[in-house]
Amino acid sequence: MPFHKKAILLLGIVCIVAVAAFLILGRMGQESVQPLASAHAGVKDYQRARWDPLHFKPAIDSASDEQCLACHLEILENSVRPESKAGVKAANSLAWYQTLDTYEGEQGTFHWRHLKSAYSSQVMQMQCVTCHQGSDPRDRAVNPPDVNNTAHVLRKNTNPDICLMCHGKHANEIMGMEQSWPEIRDAMQNDCLICHSTIRTNRHQVNFLKPEAIEKLAAEKGGDVCYGCHGGRQWYRIGFPYPRHPWEGMAPEVPEWAKDRPTQSEARFLSGISSNVSGSKP
Repeated sequence: MPFHKKAILLLGIVCIVAVAAFLILGRMGQESVQPLASAHAGVKDYQRARWDPLHFKPAIDSASDEQCLACHLEILENSVRPESKAGVKAANSLAWYQTLDTYEGEQGTFHWRHLKSAYSSQVMQMQCVTCHQGSDPRDRAVNPPDVNNTAHVLRKNTNPDICLMCHGKHANEIMGMEQSWPEIRDAMQNDCLICHSTIRTNRHQVNFLKPEAIEKLAAEKGGDVCYGCHGGRQWYRIGFPYPRHPWEGMAPEVPEWAKDRPTQSEARFLSGISSNVSGSKP
């Protein structure tokens, strides 16, 4: 057989094999996606699931954890590596979040620590929609960035301000302290309530926290309960403009630094709040 006919025949065989492989992989991909999307009626593949109404307003406002975890259960089932790629065993090292007295047990993933850990069950009642307000591909920051458009969240699935609501830096400058909490904690007996038993007593008034439980633990265990969130997580070194919920005995004059502060939290964090913390009247 002439050489050119052999080449044509070989090329034809390669094309047939390539087409067959493409069809097989396509079918495998559909089969792997189908169980993930089957939780939502009418969803046939990943692209349709991505644009499911549950990911958008207004459906996301009333989405339950069960609806979210029907497709995203892996965030709770995943676990930390027992050993790093460098050979460091998790059991033989402390992660940064284990260095505070409020954390107990082995290392855990981010979502597990906030949703299922023993401590989070004590002081939090977070839901998926507390942090994740959908996943609209159109609602992410443009490139190049537009500093005048603050509605976008820099291609993140979570607005960083939600994190700062719990993890804003300890604002020692506003409190009239020249030093940060780690530098003065011993002088203050590691007790934030020395001052805050009478100042800014109406706090943690959001539906993803348990105010009474936080106050009780802070009184029993000391400042690490407070500092564990407000500054102890050292990747947050900026403050957050916390709302100044009026408290009993609050001075009528508003300090200069608080002129622009709101007096209550965002509306979606207020629904379902049934009680106030001790030390303040509603």
